[in-house]
Amino acid sequence: MYILDTDHVGILQLASGPEYLALSRRIARCSQTDLYVTIVSFHEQFLGWNAYIARAKDQAATVRGYRRIEKILADFSCAQVLPFDEAAGEHFDDFRRQRIRVGTMDLRIAAIAHVRGMTILTRNVVDFERVPGLMIADWTM
Repeated sequence: MYILDTDHVGILQLASGPEYLALSRRIARCSQTDLYVTIVSFHEQFLGWNAYIARAKDQAATVRGYRRIEKILADFSCAQVLPFDEAAGEHFDDFRRQRIRVGTMDLRIAAIAHVRGMTILTRNVVDFERVPGLMIADWTM
């Protein structure tokens, strides 16, 4: 079973380019019941577009930001979304005690994957490799 990291989710949302083609081919060979996203990725995308709206200089930009949030909501509503629950929180705290140098959101995603024994699909291999025992793969290559 696989968790799409936020960057892989973004590639799918853009739906163009060589990375999208490679990723979509691999996903097509996989059962949809084996693919998950996390609430953390939803949070990351929401925060990014919320910041965009806050910086908007005109109504066109504001409308664009809200449309992107609507799209994110629709995408995640159709997906299998994994929570950041108590077990993931405990793993996250353990990773912090081990002083694993990975960004907070990535470490939360890593904790969710670790607790469930799932593989993270990401291009961010360098950071996720720092988490001991975590299974990672890049399906965009």
